[in-house]
Amino acid sequence: MTAADLARVDADLFRSVLRRQAASVTVVTAAGDPPAGFTATSFTSVSLKPPLVSFCLGRDSSSWPTVERAGHLAVHLLAEGQEDVARVFATSGIDRFATHTGWHSGPHGVPILDGALAWLLCRPVQRIPAGDHTIVVAEPLVGRHDLDGDPLVYHAGRYAALAEEPGVNLL
Repeated sequence: MTAADLARVDADLFRSVLRRQAASVTVVTAAGDPPAGFTATSFTSVSLKPPLVSFCLGRDSSSWPTVERAGHLAVHLLAEGQEDVARVFATSGIDRFATHTGWHSGPHGVPILDGALAWLLCRPVQRIPAGDHTIVVAEPLVGRHDLDGDPLVYHAGRYAALAEEPGVNLL
């Protein structure tokens, strides 16, 4: 590879590179009037002691004002087959909670999505500005998960499921 083969990292190249990273699909929700919710693939664990997770949200997002003030929020790991949920919470300009009716009010009034593979109710402990986004670091307080099921994955601009190869067990 020569220097001529390299490209300066601009917004288009950056997006293109990041689309090659497979990520679990999450929906983050927060209580409010109206409640807020958005699809994110930036969710990750931060620490085990103490337990901390993080996600990123653009400060120009319609969900940001509610998330910025939220004392509690929920992170939902979507299950295979929940592409419709991911799409609803990724769509701008709609009432996401009227469009997707499969949810109930959980602890502290935070919307909890039905059918998620797992969810964590969290308390934000840090909000760190980073470029045009904010990194939200949160402490999980309570949660729930299914014993069976596979996550919804996002890769190369589309939703996908894990493919199992018969007879292969990596554990």
